[in-house]
Amino acid sequence: MNTGQKMSNASDVIPDYTDLAEGAPLYALQGTDNADSQFRLGTREYDWHQHVRGQLFCVESGLVHVHTAHGSWLLPPNRAGWIPPAVDHKVRITGAVTGWGVLLGPEASQCLPAEPCVVGVSELMGALVRRAAGWEYNEHLDSDKKRIIDLLLDEIRRAPQEPLHLPMPVDARLLRMSMTIIEQPDSGQTLEELAAAAGLSARTARRLFLAETGMTFVHWRQQAQLNHALELLARGHAVAEVADALGYATPSSFISMFRRALGDSPASYFAKRGKSQ
Repeated sequence: MNTGQKMSNASDVIPDYTDLAEGAPLYALQGTDNADSQFRLGTREYDWHQHVRGQLFCVESGLVHVHTAHGSWLLPPNRAGWIPPAVDHKVRITGAVTGWGVLLGPEASQCLPAEPCVVGVSELMGALVRRAAGWEYNEHLDSDKKRIIDLLLDEIRRAPQEPLHLPMPVDARLLRMSMTIIEQPDSGQTLEELAAAAGLSARTARRLFLAETGMTFVHWRQQAQLNHALELLARGHAVAEVADALGYATPSSFISMFRRALGDSPASYFAKRGKSQ
């Protein structure tokens, strides 16, 4: 996401810290849907791009969907998304009113995951980001600020990853099957039917799905449905509507799947803030 925004009531331009290789090892920004926000939220899309700095970002409402060449990651409220430096990605934001972003220099990013991921946000991490977001970064970072940066980096390193990744296969036949599921999440087509339409045997499809995505077909399909469900829930759809959109016979069946996958009911999952582990 681009953090270089023009001020609405001044001729100054807020620095675009995302592509600043030098400077402080870490910049923290508060995000809103205001035109002069350094971290612009709301409902919008950012097409394919990359940054010199790594990005960690969190929304307190709505949903963020990050796409890379290797798949997609969903970011519900009060979870943080990590995008390493120089990783091509596009972003879709839905209904996000407030949030924050942290931009890490290439050296500081080296101790974090090499692939995008979603992590839990502890109360300490959130408090440290809010503290750092109030700094004037054109001034010298004193020893107190350096200690806060070190502590924040440690919290980011220790943050638990959440299972919100949907890897995409490379094989064209598997990709055809995958897109059918993504575009028709309520489809009742079996693996055998999807494989036959793609020119594969069910046995070969099962083997290739596991080899290319690291997931069984059943797990991958459930994750794709879960991603779609999270987007609908973030937009304010009722649980019963979401269950119907995914082809579940009853809302309770959908809630059971959701709870097995994410350890909580849909309502609780969106309401809870990340807690220290």
